Amino acid sequence: MKTFILYGTSACHLCEVAQSMIEAQCVLDGDVDYRHVDISESDDLFQRYGLVIPVLQHPDQRELGWPFSEAQLREFMVS
Repeated sequence: MKTFILYGTSACHLCEVAQSMIEAQCVLDGDVDYRHVDISESDDLFQRYGLVIPVLQHPDQRELGWPFSEAQLREFMVS
């Protein structure tokens, strides 16, 4: 199973949209999962992602930054 990381914050509307899209993709492809990492809990993560969240990190370390479409997300998650 591939596990992705969604970087965001709890007060980010776009992060909620991305999370919904990711959850839908996880349902479609039972071999993928994700975990949410709140960047506000780490100074380093906040420095890196503070202006560009949401960001989805692939298990191979590639990143997909917002904005992304459902098609772009699906391609990123299956590749």
